[in-house]
Amino acid sequence: MQSQTVENYLKALFSLANENNEVGISELSEKLEVSKPTANSMVKKLHEDGFVKYEKYKPLVLTEKGKKAAAMVIRKHRLTEMYLVEKMGFGWEEVHSVAEQIEHIKSPLFFDRMDELLNHPAIDPHGSPIPDKNGQIHWKSYNTLADIEVGETVVLKALSLSTKEFLEFLNRKELALNTNIEVEQREPFDESVHLQVNGKAITLSKQICERLLVEAV
Repeated sequence: MQSQTVENYLKALFSLANENNEVGISELSEKLEVSKPTANSMVKKLHEDGFVKYEKYKPLVLTEKGKKAAAMVIRKHRLTEMYLVEKMGFGWEEVHSVAEQIEHIKSPLFFDRMDELLNHPAIDPHGSPIPDKNGQIHWKSYNTLADIEVGETVVLKALSLSTKEFLEFLNRKELALNTNIEVEQREPFDESVHLQVNGKAITLSKQICERLLVEAV
């Protein structure tokens, strides 16, 4: 049974891993806001427990055991976020810090019951996939709003960033998952985009549009 610290390291490794499951120790220490020696010491323990492959001066490699363990923590986190929104009326901008605490509860029965009450959701409130009970994650490919041509209408399906500040910004713009968005005009100078959302005209920067994941209506 992993400690809270181990679970936090596994989750960070999972989020940082490239297509070869590799992560640099500097990236990891920065993500967790700890010193490199502290991260290095913990990584050696993870190596001993079979969660990562560790060699001096080489990137860390998340093993299959490590990936599954990380996915199960992510499953608990995202199920909790969905429960807080769907059953308790929290806003999508409020749930992350609460879920960070609840994800470390060890009881599988607790989260299985949560899953049942939610009717086995596939995504969390931000559109991110919820790993299944076997730790499998079923990714879906989306375009970013920045890639959509003028004149097209799309629906917002997920976010590539879900910080509290970003979500509060989207709230002010009345942008939520499953909102229809019509692309009306793109400015040549800065590539900002003029949109129709819920009958209102809004303008978003290219940077914001790159974080909104959409699909055709």
